[in-house]
Amino acid sequence: MKVTRKQEKIVQRTLEGWRQEGVIDAAEQQRLQQHLSVQLFDWQRMSRYAFWVALACVIIAIGSLVADEYLLALLFNFGYATRAIILAIIAIAFYAWGFQRQKRTPGKRYSNEAIVFLGVLFTALSLSQVGMALDNGSGNVAPLFLLGCAIYGVMGYLARSGLIWLFCLLALGSFFGSSTGYASGWGAYWLGMNYPIRFVLFGAVLLAACYLLKTPLQQRNLFNVSKAMGLLYLFIALWILSIFGNYDVDIWQSVRQIELLHWSLLFALAAVACIWLSLKTDDGMLRGFGLTFLGINLYTRYFELFWDGTNKVIFFLLLAISLTLVGRYAEKIWRIGEGR
Repeated sequence: MKVTRKQEKIVQRTLEGWRQEGVIDAAEQQRLQQHLSVQLFDWQRMSRYAFWVALACVIIAIGSLVADEYLLALLFNFGYATRAIILAIIAIAFYAWGFQRQKRTPGKRYSNEAIVFLGVLFTALSLSQVGMALDNGSGNVAPLFLLGCAIYGVMGYLARSGLIWLFCLLALGSFFGSSTGYASGWGAYWLGMNYPIRFVLFGAVLLAACYLLKTPLQQRNLFNVSKAMGLLYLFIALWILSIFGNYDVDIWQSVRQIELLHWSLLFALAAVACIWLSLKTDDGMLRGFGLTFLGINLYTRYFELFWDGTNKVIFFLLLAISLTLVGRYAEKIWRIGEGR
């Protein structure tokens, strides 16, 4: 069995613990250790990083192509509708290739996901050309996001692809934001709510829908992605809300800090509730989100309340001490887990 150095240490420690507890004897421990083969270089991680960098380069190249009007006209000297069809055909080709490879060679996970991601990228480019072809000057881009959400949703659900489903949920959030923005005339408020409050509600509804549809989503391997996106929408919106409140940006600078306190408390309560639920259900994702955003909340309040009134030397010394204490506590928990 090929393992990394880190995995070898974990297995060795486990075997030693079993020997000391009498689960296996020394001969059995030695026999099992002989089946371990240390992989000196983590080629799996190297493969993942290489594909990430390659995709980033592709995105930069396509962005440069779109920005270069001469080159774009040279390669795509067509109307918007024709460009949209060509890009859609390219996207379909990438989807077909990626799904076929997933069935034939499921072990080539990163290259398969990279090919599918190219299909996602060309779908977005095709939709952008559709938008330009249908543009009537109204500025209503919400239907395009809804169309993208529908395409990604169907493709992701049928293919059991968390990557495509992720873009479906991103398009859904973009549709919600742009549709409410258009309905409000791109003003600060829609039904008395600014953008952060809208997305707090959006994240909460998405989380509720995720748990209501837990069984079909789990069957398609889409539940964790849906839950993570719901939590992300919710907590990022709560964080922004705790800073700006339900105020327009122009008014916010004249607002006293005490008037935003209830939003900070709501943010903290949501994080604590997330941690409490994680302890009851042993859910690592809930625990991670709760602890991370509780820390973000505390440090945001720290900067807001003490930045102006504290000497900068003392401020950063206190910040360093607090981070050191957090680091020591995390190290203690890690060492306890390692010992177990």
